[in-house]
Amino acid sequence: MNKSIKKLAAGAVLILGAFSAFAADPIKIGSVLSVTGPAAFLGDPELKTLQMYVEDINKKGGVLGRPLELVHYDDGSDAGKANGFTKRLIEDDKVDVLVGGTTTGATMSAAPLVEKAGIPFISLAGAVVIVEPVKKWLFKTPHTDRMAAEKVFEDMKKRGISKVALLSETSGFGGSGKKESEGVAAKYGITLVANETYGPKDTDMSPQLTKIKGTPGVQAVFIFGLGQGPAIATKNFKQLSVNLPLYHAHGVASEEFIKLAGPAAEGIRLPAAALLVANKLNDKDPQKPVAVGYSKAFEARWKTDVSTFGGHAYDGLMLAVDAIKRANSTDKTKVRDALEATKGYVGTGGIVNMSATDHMGLDLSAFRMLEVKSGDWSIAQ
Repeated sequence: MNKSIKKLAAGAVLILGAFSAFAADPIKIGSVLSVTGPAAFLGDPELKTLQMYVEDINKKGGVLGRPLELVHYDDGSDAGKANGFTKRLIEDDKVDVLVGGTTTGATMSAAPLVEKAGIPFISLAGAVVIVEPVKKWLFKTPHTDRMAAEKVFEDMKKRGISKVALLSETSGFGGSGKKESEGVAAKYGITLVANETYGPKDTDMSPQLTKIKGTPGVQAVFIFGLGQGPAIATKNFKQLSVNLPLYHAHGVASEEFIKLAGPAAEGIRLPAAALLVANKLNDKDPQKPVAVGYSKAFEARWKTDVSTFGGHAYDGLMLAVDAIKRANSTDKTKVRDALEATKGYVGTGGIVNMSATDHMGLDLSAFRMLEVKSGDWSIAQ
């Protein structure tokens, strides 16, 4: 009896010891997201996605036999706060990798700290400035603003549109989008006959749209922004009876945008990831299993619609996990090198092939042109 008790006790000590080692040695994923503020409908699904998949990965045994631990902060859509939280994640929380940066402003605010500390950072923001020029430690999952402008102008050209009015937000994303749109317009035979801006917190874009409506020759309107602003502008567009094709950038690629804009969203077009139309993809599309799987899991867990922004977070986390596995280590340099060597990763945003000169790894084919029909996203014809 005593021997049995001793064996049980010894076994319990071993189990407790193993559990303690497992629990005490997590792989720390740091994240600063815009869960509140104007960019909340981007940041909220991003956080939900990270929480859900960190839990899921841990249930399956973690990574390299270690659990993942998500350490996250809400910057309230304030780029200045993002800088402070990134500093805390690096210096106090001592995270192994960063997956976050909901907005371009937040990402670029954090970038110098990340580069100085030498820690892999996968951004969830859109502007091309994040990866051009290439920064050693900085990667990103969403398509760029330049790609969005090109996809929109490509569609306009097919429809015989050549004179366009641009309305862009004065945020990091909108500002970069304005610059990139101006830079690639001529390549597609597009002339920007009007070029207006609005602030991220503006609640009425009627004055700018009234000017656009009165511009001679304008054939279509292209709005470049994120968060609630583009939805307000879409409502204003309808209220002013601007009877022209309306395009948006990928900064509004979610069901939430359709809810915010209401019936005014009908007929708008935008470039977005396959995720928004997961069930409508061809069965042979390599992205379909990933997009459908993520959509089902997210909607079942959170009882809310999926968005491409949550998809960006999914891709960011999975790219980080994949790199850690291939590096067989959390050594920051080895993980960074593995990220840069990513080839053929099939994600919600597209098929990713990174290199020393490309820290995003997506081409224009990763974008689908979508249209709002009967209050839902459809693949544009």
